[in-house]
Amino acid sequence: MLKQAEQDNIWKHHQNQATNVFDLSYSRLRFLVERCPPGTVVLNIGVGMGYLEKLMIARGVVIYSLDPSEESISRLKVELKMGDRAKQGYSTNIPFEDDYFDKVIMTEVLEHIPDDDLHTTLDEVRRVLKPGAEFTGTVPYREDLQSSEVFCPHCQFEFHQWGHCQSFDLASLGGLLKQHGFLVKQIYPRSFPDFRRPGLRLFLKSVFRYLLGRMGESLVGPNLYFITKIER
Repeated sequence: MLKQAEQDNIWKHHQNQATNVFDLSYSRLRFLVERCPPGTVVLNIGVGMGYLEKLMIARGVVIYSLDPSEESISRLKVELKMGDRAKQGYSTNIPFEDDYFDKVIMTEVLEHIPDDDLHTTLDEVRRVLKPGAEFTGTVPYREDLQSSEVFCPHCQFEFHQWGHCQSFDLASLGGLLKQHGFLVKQIYPRSFPDFRRPGLRLFLKSVFRYLLGRMGESLVGPNLYFITKIER
């Protein structure tokens, strides 16, 4: 399994050099943003290129960010003027107060976290949420981890090309969330096609992709979307 420093290097590379990996994420991020009313205080863990933050600010959401990459966090501070609302750090030790957020978002993040840290992460997410607040996000659905392994000719090490170490289905993710005190409101597979593309042909392709995603068909690389609430 990859060590934390190795995970950081993979993700730093994608967030700051190989940014094309985020090209298909924009409709998913818009979907999540549209479910945050203006004035909501939201923590996004794992910032990617900062597109979610840009949309949140434009919508009038009070957005906070946490990410291991100092370079990515510095970009948010400079480009979006987020100041202390953007912090470098890890989900196992979230640097914000108890009962602080109306919502925490982790989209395509939990699959990067090994078992021990995953349990600590969920406890930390629960700690920083207000009573009645929401934890939501996505993970890849039933990912075949071995199919995305690559081999480094220099270190002779095999690893997942995006640093994934978890594969989730409905039962495993739902059970994990309940184990840490989250009330699961919704959890289901889906894809996030862009219905805004012009033309009937592209619209029908988006409909087809959405339907396949709801069926969990691996052809479209579906996500597992979840919404939970915290009750204390």
